[in-house]
Amino acid sequence: MVLPLRLGVNVDHAATLRNARGGSVPDPLRAALLAIAAGADGITAHLREDRRHIRDDDMKRLKQEITKPLNFEMAATDEMVAIAIDTRPHACCLVPEKRSERTTEGGLDVITAQEHLRTVTSELGRAGVRVSLFVEPSIEAIEAARAIGAPVVELHTGAWCDALAHGETERAAHEFARLKAAAILASEKAIECHAGHGLDYETAREISALPQVAELNIGHFLIAEAIFIGLEAAIGKMRAAMEAGRAAAGAA
Repeated sequence: MVLPLRLGVNVDHAATLRNARGGSVPDPLRAALLAIAAGADGITAHLREDRRHIRDDDMKRLKQEITKPLNFEMAATDEMVAIAIDTRPHACCLVPEKRSERTTEGGLDVITAQEHLRTVTSELGRAGVRVSLFVEPSIEAIEAARAIGAPVVELHTGAWCDALAHGETERAAHEFARLKAAAILASEKAIECHAGHGLDYETAREISALPQVAELNIGHFLIAEAIFIGLEAAIGKMRAAMEAGRAAAGAA
């Protein structure tokens, strides 16, 4: 069965631009509202512990003002769990976080941190928040996510996108095979499968051809494209790429 495919737009880097100079522009809430008007199915925002882009007030305003689901990306810490329970977003995506990194560098260590993640997943679930785990595309990670009780996984597509960007065709083929196997296993385990990190038009089209993937979450590329062609046009082109990939899945 080919699932409907959703697009979640991450507005973190509208906040990055704002914070680079200070002040209030560009406003990530305005970016979120424009993204929804252009066809986004949901909005993602990552409240980092160091508040390097999205801030607490941004999360509150997003929850209050947007008309589509809010996906709160967060580290699995007591502080972030408390904020999530207070904010009550539609979903929380638990991600690894290091202050030294520029962006999220890999998936959660779901095997070593299994007990802690099970506790956080359960606590958020009791608050009515749907939890996803940002994981490496491996069989072991999917099995661990099932044991934790997470209803959703988001596959980290960064290694695949990086291999393609550097023309490393063998590594890219290997990484895509891992993504495909992980998506198939997630479906077999009744875990909803999302994907994201480093996606552009072409890679979004390719991964959309995996029928088990229900949602793509894309941020930096869309905000970067918006500088040149506008956010509405960038999202329109992204949706067209996703639809082309999904059509290929349906024809297979």
